[in-house]
Amino acid sequence: MSTGTVMVMFFICFLMAIPISISLGIAAVLPGAFNSSFTASGTYVIRSMFAGLDSFPLLAVPMFVLAGMIMAKGGISKRIFDLFAYFLGKVTAGLPAAAIVTCLFYGAISGSGIATVAAVGSMTIPILVDLGYDKKFITALIAVAGGLGVIIPPSIPFIMFGMVSGQSVSDLFIAGIVPGLIIGLSLILYAYFYCKKHGEDREKIDKHVAALKQQGFINVFKSSFFALLSPIIILGCIYLGIASPTEAAVISVLYSLIISVFIYKSIKFNELYELFKEGVKTFTPILFVLAASIAFSRVLTLMQVPQTINHIILDNFNNKIVILLVINVILLLVGMVMDATPAILILTPIFMPITQSLGVHPIHFGIFMIVNLAIGFVTPPIGVNLFIASSLTDIPVSVISKKVLPIIGCFLIALLLIIFIPQISLCLL
Repeated sequence: MSTGTVMVMFFICFLMAIPISISLGIAAVLPGAFNSSFTASGTYVIRSMFAGLDSFPLLAVPMFVLAGMIMAKGGISKRIFDLFAYFLGKVTAGLPAAAIVTCLFYGAISGSGIATVAAVGSMTIPILVDLGYDKKFITALIAVAGGLGVIIPPSIPFIMFGMVSGQSVSDLFIAGIVPGLIIGLSLILYAYFYCKKHGEDREKIDKHVAALKQQGFINVFKSSFFALLSPIIILGCIYLGIASPTEAAVISVLYSLIISVFIYKSIKFNELYELFKEGVKTFTPILFVLAASIAFSRVLTLMQVPQTINHIILDNFNNKIVILLVINVILLLVGMVMDATPAILILTPIFMPITQSLGVHPIHFGIFMIVNLAIGFVTPPIGVNLFIASSLTDIPVSVISKKVLPIIGCFLIALLLIIFIPQISLCLL
């Protein structure tokens, strides 16, 4: 069976709304089913699924998912937002900027874009709308800013990339800091110019900020201190060599439990069972997608798909800039129709040899690949952040999509800087 037939069958399954894990599994077994001499028999595919999941770094994923859920339930995002609103509330677009910075910090706790949108959006959108900001604008802004959750370390997609590419997850985490900050700054600048153009209800905003000021800096800081400390502890353990990313993920769960149950007392003991059960429900579908993606990527490798695509691109394009642009356009298109996890596991073995032949550092490639896929979180038709934001506000996805377009433009400008200025990603290594 040809590679083209396998890919066509996969997309047919996908368009028929068959779950992606099943679609990938069907595509993985097809070559062996129609050609008994092909190495990847059904047994091989199943073994590949189990072998791919037998990975110590992969244990970090459910831990960060659970930590993000505990932090959301514990109201951590509200405490972080109040602190930044205390300092930024008086300036133009200060409160939207505080929401973006909160996304940065929450992303450094959860490692998940979805968790960031859900936790920060459910808290900040009602507040900002009550303060006079356009509901569509704020919803779109939080949906895009939630993508920072997969760029600012720790990041679940970075763990996936490190697992499939063999690169250091710790190095990927370090390399993601500056790009994440640049993208966050670009979103803040967009919010500033938007608010300059459309205005703000300064009376309501000043009243809200005055209420925070009345509490006093010490009280606001004390309330948010342990929430702010969490990313410092998690990332500090990794960067100082005290713990691996997987061990740091476990530390993040324990820390989030301690501050939510014993310090903030926002979660009761009798709520923990339901919280853990919800965590299992959330991660189990991801597990099936991971297993099927790993098997499918191995089948593609056996069919020599990476080599074929490598030859097609290098034979038709001989300029490094053009090749990088072609790869990034493909990544953007894939991100529009496929979740980040299977995209990373399938496309990394295909594109990494090409970028290495061009002299692109593997860590740099990993960064701009994840940034591309982060844009996919807010682009239809799959854009999962759009659906999460829509569920929080009851604004149709089609409406949010239109409002998101200029914000994505800021994201794309930042992406181009990251692609063509490698030092942005590599300066901290």
